Amino acid sequence: MLALAVFGIKNGTINAAVELIILFLVVIWLALVYWTYADARRRIADPLLVGCATAASLFPFVGTIVYMIVRPPEYLDDVRERELEIQAAEARLAELGYQVCPYCDYEVEKDFLRCPNCMRKLKDPCANCGKPLDPMWKLCPFCEAEIGSMAPTPRRARRRRDGTGEQPVAGATVRAERGSASAPAPAPAERSGPSAS
Repeated sequence: MLALAVFGIKNGTINAAVELIILFLVVIWLALVYWTYADARRRIADPLLVGCATAASLFPFVGTIVYMIVRPPEYLDDVRERELEIQAAEARLAELGYQVCPYCDYEVEKDFLRCPNCMRKLKDPCANCGKPLDPMWKLCPFCEAEIGSMAPTPRRARRRRDGTGEQPVAGATVRAERGSASAPAPAPAERSGPSAS
């Protein structure tokens, strides 16, 4: 009985060598499919993406090469470890009193009311003692004044100028420059220089 010839090869020895090479390639392919699955589980948190990476590796050799190109650069454990290290470093810095501006990341001290770099307001001062208050506080820890009961500080009214006079933008009294009773217009003789009469 004749064995089935691979690629039309009739010689038994060469046919056996070709079959061994094909078996070797199939084993390598299955190992790459398993390796892609195991590596994707260590690098990708989403199970659907792990399944897609494994399905892509079913395309012999090409799928695994594509996965190696687009896979995340870090293992999930390394990402978690780095995040924990960052949190621990931030906690140590907070214990030392090191703080940064939430807007520009400039180093600020805990009693700063404004950032010296970006000039944005960081904290409000207490109306009684003037010390900086955290926005989450309900009570000033320095003078025991209730923060919610403090009267709001009046805001200065902004004024705009037009041809007729100044008009308030936010609830101030109207003061007209022209036609005002408190400031009469100068007499015609005062307007002109020395008269030639």
